[in-house]
Amino acid sequence: MIQKMGLKYGILVEDIITGLSIKCRGWKSMYLNPEREGFLGVAPTTLLQLLVQHTRWAEGHLQIFLSRYCSLVYGYKRIPLKLRLAYCPFNLWAANCLATLYYVVVPCLCLLKGFSLFPKISSPWVVPFVYVAFVHRAYSLGEFLWCGGTFRGWCNDQRVWLFKRTTSYFFAFFQTILKLLGYSQLTFALTAKVSDENVSERYEQELIEFGATSPMFDILATLAMLNLFGSFGAIKKVILDADEDFKVLDQFGLQILLCLVLVTINLPVYQALFFRKDNGKMPSSVTYKSIIFALLACTVAMY
Repeated sequence: MIQKMGLKYGILVEDIITGLSIKCRGWKSMYLNPEREGFLGVAPTTLLQLLVQHTRWAEGHLQIFLSRYCSLVYGYKRIPLKLRLAYCPFNLWAANCLATLYYVVVPCLCLLKGFSLFPKISSPWVVPFVYVAFVHRAYSLGEFLWCGGTFRGWCNDQRVWLFKRTTSYFFAFFQTILKLLGYSQLTFALTAKVSDENVSERYEQELIEFGATSPMFDILATLAMLNLFGSFGAIKKVILDADEDFKVLDQFGLQILLCLVLVTINLPVYQALFFRKDNGKMPSSVTYKSIIFALLACTVAMY
């Protein structure tokens, strides 16, 4: 039958055999899976385009979750519970910004004030925190490498996820809430799919393209500077209390480690704020505003 179909439509038999997976029950379904991609989409090449795109996606997912088409209740007689629960992580992308912003902002400010949020390093209660953080990151890294990625690619993936959670999901969450309260109209922001030669060149070099003024970049830069100031405060605390440095590390070890990890994640932001000279750097206005906002927050937290 395959040979007859190939002769009738002028298709090579080898292409049919390798390209189609056919169910045995009366040619009920046919799946085309060629080795060469049939269509390649055009993804955003700048960070701002990416954040705007994910804002639109996260806002749509949250609107579905808050509507009568919520995956938890809609089609409960036809869709298995496990499948309905599988939709929830995507539908709650926007709400995830609240937990992420807490871990990015509060531990840093409490460190400057001298409040300990996590158990001491010497306490056995620190084991669950270390276990969850280590196992989750190790599993994520192993899965990324198993799928053909690299360690650098995994680091960039974690970095982009933090950027999206603190900006795209934040805007999507509050825009959806304002729309439900009647204070905002639904908008659809388009993302440009065409970039100039210099932007494409920096994209190929794996340099994050900032180069524009946006409230999202204000948030990113402010959070980055906030954790940088928090890390400086922690280092100062350890140096000045040299006689009790073990006590300081024992009490604030996890908070210091969290601030240092966030500083490491935000290294491209610091580079764009202070060191880059190309057009993809952060605008000067964003730099000034982020420093002022971060210093103001640190001053309020300390006094």
